Amino acid sequence: FLAYAYIASIPFFVALYHGFKVLGCAGRNQVFSQAAVNALRTIKLCAIATIGFVAVGEIFILLSDSDDRAGGVFLGVVITFGSIVIATAAATFEQILRNAVDLKSENDLTV
Repeated sequence: FLAYAYIASIPFFVALYHGFKVLGCAGRNQVFSQAAVNALRTIKLCAIATIGFVAVGEIFILLSDSDDRAGGVFLGVVITFGSIVIATAAATFEQILRNAVDLKSENDLTV
């Protein structure tokens, strides 16, 4: 189970890295770039992967022979809810930035 938890934490750290990448783009005034859109897409996919890993972990907890499942199930619900919020926000921001990047590229081509 501990090895599974370590493997399941990989999407979190990938999303954290890409979150810092988006903040770096914001610091360099390059928010409306394809790199920021790609980073937000990766964050969204990592949040969805985290939801999947937590769901499998919840099944593992519920099928085990433990008398104290409530804490693990509650933590899984909290992590899943947070991941859903992050995935939704990342998808929304990705769509907005994609539209802005397309509009910017059209304006750059205008003479």
